[in-house]
Amino acid sequence: MRRTTTMTVRLGGALSEFVSANVGENGSYENVSEYIRDLIRRDKERSEREAFERLKAELERAFAAPDESYRPLSASDVIARNATRARS
Repeated sequence: MRRTTTMTVRLGGALSEFVSANVGENGSYENVSEYIRDLIRRDKERSEREAFERLKAELERAFAAPDESYRPLSASDVIARNATRARS
């Protein structure tokens, strides 16, 4: 079952004017909620695309490496390496 969360966002000045220009009769969206949901979906897609591109680049480097550069790694070795990279 999907869960719905209500969130409150306060905008002022130029941001509020920008949102108002994109909502309603003259805008691309019927209401602010629709606009915000679309922005979140687009940001999620961007984030997923960037993660895919990072994975793709890492795989391309791995497949391009000479065979003698390969060494066996255990799952714990990979987890430790990735934890180190995440902290960097």
